[in-house]
Amino acid sequence: MPELPEVETIKNTLKRFVLDKTIDSVDIHWSNIIKEPDDIEHFKTLLQGQTIRELSRKGKFLLFYLDDIVLVSHLRMEGKYSVHESSEPMKKHTHVIFRFTNGEELRYNDVRKFGTMHVHAKGKEFSNKPLNQLGPEPFDEAFTLDYFYKKLKKTDRYIKSALLDQTIVTGLGNIYVDETLFRAGIHPLKRSSKLTKKEVKAIREQAIKTLEEAVRAGGTTIRSYVNGQGDMGMFQQELYVYGQENKACKNCNKSITKMKIGGRGTHICTTCQKL
Repeated sequence: MPELPEVETIKNTLKRFVLDKTIDSVDIHWSNIIKEPDDIEHFKTLLQGQTIRELSRKGKFLLFYLDDIVLVSHLRMEGKYSVHESSEPMKKHTHVIFRFTNGEELRYNDVRKFGTMHVHAKGKEFSNKPLNQLGPEPFDEAFTLDYFYKKLKKTDRYIKSALLDQTIVTGLGNIYVDETLFRAGIHPLKRSSKLTKKEVKAIREQAIKTLEEAVRAGGTTIRSYVNGQGDMGMFQQELYVYGQENKACKNCNKSITKMKIGGRGTHICTTCQKL
């Protein structure tokens, strides 16, 4: 699933291709992607004639700012955007096509069909679902040590599960949670409420540092992630534990192991991350 660094990279790439383009019409081949409004024809009408003025991001969500509305898009597991000439063949699993007045098209492709799109009036995007349910992301001023420590003290969940909770901190997913906890030296099965303030400080600092490095590298390519221009991210070369099962730990040379926590594959070094 694209996480904060991947969505940031997609946003920056797409900006070069879609800004100031006006939508002439919209084709929808899989209606379940459209969540708000739930009337597909109304969704199309809202977008018709609108010009893309800016692209932004909140956590894992991509935000298209048009003249009067905001399109909030979540890529989920396999969602991808790409820009094409209208004459180019349509790839399989292309479910939403935004046709521009200049003859180009912004195409949304999603093999798993898990992606979502919401349209809200400009200025209302953060007071409606899904963005109103998100906590701060690690780069936000609101993500202070005091805020983070108080949030974790209120839950007895494993720290791995708490970090995946987008209402506590948004933008972290399975890859960067595993990497953050390794760098902080924290076992993923440690109870959030039992963490010391020093441990929470280490998690916070390593989450920020890990995401910053991943953004600079263009994200992590695991399976099928590519940015908006079809290029792979390169942060996978810097991974310490995620996807490194049975490989030697870069710190202690012991073997990386994998376990399930809350149904999610979790990669750890049991020597560097003691419970």
